[in-house]
Amino acid sequence: MNAETQTPEQVNHNFAEDTQVRQPHSGQEKKPAQTPDDPRKRQRMLVIFAVVLAIAAIGGLLYWLHARHYEDTDDAQIDGNLSPIGTRVDGTVVKVYVQNNQMVKVGDPLVDLDPRDIQVKLDQVQAQLAQARSQLAGERPNVPITEVENSTNILSARADVASAEAAVAAAERDRDQAEAQVLQQEAANARAQSDLGRYTILAAKQEISKSDFDQYSSNAKQQAANLQAVQAALLAAARTVDQRKAQLDQTRSKLAQNEKNAAPQLSIRHASVEQQLANLQTAEAQLEQAQLNLSYARIVAPVAGIVMKRFAQVGSRVATGQQLLTISEVGDLWVTANFKETQLLHMRAGQRATIYVDSLDHDFTGSVDTIGGATGSIASTLPAENATGNYVKVVQRIPVRIKLDPNQDGLDMLRPGMSVEPNVHVE
Repeated sequence: MNAETQTPEQVNHNFAEDTQVRQPHSGQEKKPAQTPDDPRKRQRMLVIFAVVLAIAAIGGLLYWLHARHYEDTDDAQIDGNLSPIGTRVDGTVVKVYVQNNQMVKVGDPLVDLDPRDIQVKLDQVQAQLAQARSQLAGERPNVPITEVENSTNILSARADVASAEAAVAAAERDRDQAEAQVLQQEAANARAQSDLGRYTILAAKQEISKSDFDQYSSNAKQQAANLQAVQAALLAAARTVDQRKAQLDQTRSKLAQNEKNAAPQLSIRHASVEQQLANLQTAEAQLEQAQLNLSYARIVAPVAGIVMKRFAQVGSRVATGQQLLTISEVGDLWVTANFKETQLLHMRAGQRATIYVDSLDHDFTGSVDTIGGATGSIASTLPAENATGNYVKVVQRIPVRIKLDPNQDGLDMLRPGMSVEPNVHVE
């Protein structure tokens, strides 16, 4: 039917049917109509995603290529020497020159102790030294004196021996002469006694005169007396020989004693001199020690740095070895970095490093100095006992010392204990 010939009711009926046909069925989504630009947009998004993925892959590869030549850790800090300053003598603090956080140079005065007690000891030692010198001066001449005395005694004893030997020889000659006289007198006495016997027989027969008999009798008695006299002289001469021999033995013994004692006596004198010399050296050493102790009454800075932990107070009594303060040597600092053991494969001494200091927000340069000789767990006071059966493998850390390059801006602001993050180039 032509639309121009349709009635209004027919037109509304046809419109309603058309509407029902175009509405979707229940449970189905309405699909948007596609336009010619949708495929191009999807293609463009895929290209962008591919480009971003390629850039990320390239960036990751470049980062890996870069990072594998570096090792870093945040378990690191600035290290330095903390020099404890103590007293080397007992004393009373009379003056303190420094305060905590004060910068000091080598030789700057730190603390003064009362020097009067040490000065008294020094005076005593000086007196002992003078006494030792005088004793040594008095002992040294005894050596040549003893040498002369020994030589004189030996010569005198030898002379006495020679004189005693001569006396023995003279006594022996006198004894031999007395023996000859005894023999001679024995012969004369025998003849006189024989004559007396013959003339006694003749006198009994009255063949000789009484006067002749008396003469022979008197001669016999005289010869007998003479024999007794020479025998007594021989006995005396023999005794004299024995006496002279005894004197000779005595002089020889004295000579041997002098010769034997000469060397020991001289050694004793030398030993006495050496002892006095040792006493002198001891006194000199004590004097030097006392002078050092007097110099120790003023305590000066042995190193440059910053004063910390000052315990010294005026009027306090301190003992030898007692700590008075500590000096932080801020002019000689380094970095101690505790790297994992798995990071040390390619790490060597001399490799360059960059050190980032947290508190200063600044980078410093340096180089690896040394690698520690043991892990921290082994070097600790109470190392782990892995043989007890409760072993759990943990990656260990080894301290690495990194020295800082000199003449960098900001080095004077570094302090021991500051946290840092070193980055070592291990290429």
